[in-house]
Amino acid sequence: MQRSMDSELPPLSIKFPPAHPFDDDKLHEECGVFGVIGLTDASNFVALGLHALQHRGQEAGGIVCHQPGQGFHSARRFGYVRDNFTKESLMKTLPGPLAIGHVRYSTSGSKGPTQIRDVQPFFGEFSMGGAAIAHNGNITNAIALRRELIERGSIFQSSSDSECIIHLMARSLQRDIPERMEDALRRVEGAFSIVAMTGTELIGVRDPLGVRPLVLGRLGDGWVLSSETCGLDIIGAEFIREVAPGEMVVITEAEGIDSRFPFRPRKPRFCIFEHVYFSRPDSILGGRSVYETRRQIGVELAREAPVEADLVCPVPDSGTPAAIGYAHESGIPYGMGIIRNQYMGRTFIEPTEQIRNMGVRLKLNVNRALIRGKRVILVDDSVVRGTTSRKIKEMVLDAGAKEVHFRIASPPTSWPCFYGVDTPERDKLLAANMTEEEMTRYLEVDSLRFVSLNGLYRAVGEAQGRDTEHPQYCDACFSGEYPVEPTDMIDKGFQLKAAE
Repeated sequence: MQRSMDSELPPLSIKFPPAHPFDDDKLHEECGVFGVIGLTDASNFVALGLHALQHRGQEAGGIVCHQPGQGFHSARRFGYVRDNFTKESLMKTLPGPLAIGHVRYSTSGSKGPTQIRDVQPFFGEFSMGGAAIAHNGNITNAIALRRELIERGSIFQSSSDSECIIHLMARSLQRDIPERMEDALRRVEGAFSIVAMTGTELIGVRDPLGVRPLVLGRLGDGWVLSSETCGLDIIGAEFIREVAPGEMVVITEAEGIDSRFPFRPRKPRFCIFEHVYFSRPDSILGGRSVYETRRQIGVELAREAPVEADLVCPVPDSGTPAAIGYAHESGIPYGMGIIRNQYMGRTFIEPTEQIRNMGVRLKLNVNRALIRGKRVILVDDSVVRGTTSRKIKEMVLDAGAKEVHFRIASPPTSWPCFYGVDTPERDKLLAANMTEEEMTRYLEVDSLRFVSLNGLYRAVGEAQGRDTEHPQYCDACFSGEYPVEPTDMIDKGFQLKAAE
């Protein structure tokens, strides 16, 4: 592997702290929401839907249901859905034809260990009855709202920004819960896809920009709301349509869907990183297969950043479709040069110092017989801090690779997300502090290239690329152009990108 470039350029002065040995150095998923009305034992369907959405949050999950004559029931648990909500004894305590659920990865509130009080759905008792709410996204003016609400007498039970919605609903003077929710959400800034319920209604809402996904499905006489279409698939529900940006759907068993548009219309800005990484590859977003979009990103990468090599290998699992597209377009053979240990859960054995030093080897292993002596292209979905990329590169070189080239299926992530993604602060993002050449040297690879922002837009179906005047998607993590100003972070001193 050539290192002559190190003698020609000054040493890098930027240092990054080491990541936790079990931190896979990825942008973490936001949350997943799911709801069902009109089906016997609705909670069982919600548990299955949350299982399909587990990739969107693995810290904790919760289900709230309603049984006529008995009222509301709820359960909140830490860990995986499969370990908590498939137990017959628990599910018997969640009866009724109406239920909603949530899987959580914390993107706001306490930065320490998750507290059970922060696990959604949240429940509130109002004069006209109870309501539960599950939220995917982030409220960018939550600190200001929370301060105002506390000063006016509200008592918060959690550290989550989502609880602000319940308190705003409680203070509303509107006559029913859906109208109170409309009233509350008009005060909220940021991103929200919400699944909520009363004793008789299932409610779904998306913010006016439609940053986070929410889809509507039908199963027999029942209706289903889900963050992604894969949640519909697992229970055999038919995909009907996406909940539109700025739309509220209020669903009852007797009358079906009442569609409302309570917000001022705005040009949608769906999160483009849902296509790159967050959504499951078997889901459909905006009428497009996520898998096919990711494969097309690989095609764009091969056109933009060709290199002579012997093998194209994905960094599993999220880099696989792009690697397939890159290999097909370049004509370079595709191979599984890195194998993921499928049984490496989030809770492994208590790590000793010796095990800590194994790092990513606990999750990934190199296929030595395939790699040895080859010039290898590694295709990954993103580079955040770069710590894991360096470890993977070392493993591939140790296995006998002749050269290592990284191709990344997203543009450089150089700005934090404030709309529901747990992103490191900007000074911890590799691309915010280094040029592409500096990152190449930092990772100690033969070459490093990212798909361009225009290339990414072409891959998601925008043939002319990105409209610089009116971007079609939210791409703030790449461009620094935030469609909704992050009010709370600006108040804390965050500097927006200077106008060019």
